Amino acid sequence: MSVTPTHTPYDGSTKPFTIGLKPLDLDEWIEVDDDIDAYLAEKDRLHAQIPDKVFVEERDTRQAQQEVLDLLASYLPSRFPETYRRDGDALLVGRTRRQILDDGSPPLLIAARLVQEDLVLMRKGEDGWRLAAATLCFPASWSLQEKIGRPLQDIHAPVPGFGRGTRTADIIGRIFDNLAAARPVERRNWSLQAGGDLYKPLSGAERTERAVVRPSRFPEADIAAHAFMRVERQTLRKLPESGDILFTIRTYLDPIERLARHPDRARIAASFADQLAALEGSQLDYKGLTADRDRLVSALRTIAADAT
Repeated sequence: MSVTPTHTPYDGSTKPFTIGLKPLDLDEWIEVDDDIDAYLAEKDRLHAQIPDKVFVEERDTRQAQQEVLDLLASYLPSRFPETYRRDGDALLVGRTRRQILDDGSPPLLIAARLVQEDLVLMRKGEDGWRLAAATLCFPASWSLQEKIGRPLQDIHAPVPGFGRGTRTADIIGRIFDNLAAARPVERRNWSLQAGGDLYKPLSGAERTERAVVRPSRFPEADIAAHAFMRVERQTLRKLPESGDILFTIRTYLDPIERLARHPDRARIAASFADQLAALEGSQLDYKGLTADRDRLVSALRTIAADAT
């Protein structure tokens, strides 16, 4: 785990609840850090204990899944030779040199054992782009089982301003339609959670109840000691053979107190506080922060003030 956060989208470089896509250098498609062994071990645990909750597929996606696996198997040893090494038909991964072989599992599952990212395969249909297959071990307040087979505009229905019939939904549809294989894109977003668990699913019913009840997620007095910043680095890449789109999600978790170590902590903490303070009611309900927003803003302003 890094001493300071790897990505800080709350620093004013992006605005919450916007699309915020930018071009992605294919050489930087996947991100690897010293936590790779821990992430992959957690994936193994979840796939062993709750396989149906972290992997879904439409059966006719196997060829596209293989395309994803082939792309990763080619890219990773070249881009990260210190982390990935070929050994015959296997790839040795991480410091533990875990051996990844084609064991007959769905190709997307094998691919997921290679990287810290979650992998989501999107396919074009009569109702737009739908979720056709995915391995999702680190969901941020959504349920994979509820999303399989559903189109983008319905998947995004809980997000304020992103649901079916909105201008943003239309723009996202056009972005997917026009995405070129040689021109992938990326974006980042942030949320705040209690504790450092990567697996944080939430069903639609649970989301509705949370928005109505608006419980505190940080009941402890010292909120800064228990709040974690959750950042997702997301990429979209058109697969050249199948025409499907691979959506990757790389999740980073850092205690909010870690901002105090950042060399630019005064500016970043102040910007984060401003973004949080500016969220509207529906946006706060979506993020589950309605009850705790003011205390979180205060904690961030304290970090900013202590740095000056």
